[in-house]
Amino acid sequence: MVAISPNRERKTAIIIGASRGLGLGLAREFARRGWQVTATARDASSAKELAATIAASDEKIAVEQVDINLPDRIAALASRLALCRFDLIFINAGVAGPEHQSVDAVTPEEIGALVYTNAVAPIRIARRLLPLLNDGGTIAFMSSQMGSVAENDSGGIELYRASKAALNSLTRSFVATDIKDRPVAVLTMHPGWVRTDMGGPNAPLSVAQSVAGIADVIEVGQKPGHRFIDYQGAELSW
Repeated sequence: MVAISPNRERKTAIIIGASRGLGLGLAREFARRGWQVTATARDASSAKELAATIAASDEKIAVEQVDINLPDRIAALASRLALCRFDLIFINAGVAGPEHQSVDAVTPEEIGALVYTNAVAPIRIARRLLPLLNDGGTIAFMSSQMGSVAENDSGGIELYRASKAALNSLTRSFVATDIKDRPVAVLTMHPGWVRTDMGGPNAPLSVAQSVAGIADVIEVGQKPGHRFIDYQGAELSW
């Protein structure tokens, strides 16, 4: 599995976690807009929707395989992509966590897996891929409004909320220590409440609506710095 070779006539993006849902939607949307897209999946051979999308993309999408929870797989991906440069790195991979979502019921193994996948692994892969980001580009993390401490007035879904709050905190540290004065934008993004496996059938937004908004926000061009925003570009409270 080889990423698309750089072509500076097109903007380039890598979407981490694109086998289904929002990640797959992002890959489709950016390819539709003429971007060259590298889409990743944990097991590309079984990602049937992604395979169909690639086949219909007129060579605008290529696939790479990586499990963001395995550091050796991240290192291998970075090595394979060493000659590529991206205008957008979008880290979408994440999990909902245990169905009970209860501090009282959670096991050390459950909370460890949730925080590792949703908070630690995204920062780890961001650090490995950051040298591939063009100046003036964007690195985005798929977070959630549920990760906002200031806006948590209702409680509930407490473990998932905590994992996204941890991601937001670690991203702030990533910006301070790794981005520093580089002229790139870092976006912590809330996709809205979307009809995915995680969002459920009653969510008001389709995947297509959410990813179109996200792509609009990114294509407008973001100033260097770090923002926490939703799919329409509205600022959110940390």
